[in-house]
Amino acid sequence: MRACPIDLIYPTSKFKHSFSKLPSKIQKLAIKKDKIFRKNAFDPRLRTHKLKGKLKKYWSYRVDEKYRIVFEFVEKEIVLYQDIGTHEIYR
Repeated sequence: MRACPIDLIYPTSKFKHSFSKLPSKIQKLAIKKDKIFRKNAFDPRLRTHKLKGKLKKYWSYRVDEKYRIVFEFVEKEIVLYQDIGTHEIYR
């Protein structure tokens, strides 16, 4: 898949709140993954994928085996970070 750079990311208040509660190790890793995401939203290291069901308008990418970032494309290069956390955020 070709590179898809992201120009702007807007975190929701829910995302900011969830991020602030994460262990510092996960926060640091999420920041590193965010840098990869901004260069290419579909970098294979992120395993970016479209969600289904009630979350079908959202996408997700991996921070690590346990944590995910849920986001929405507002436009092709503009993203709204909805939430970050374990698989519990899908419920």
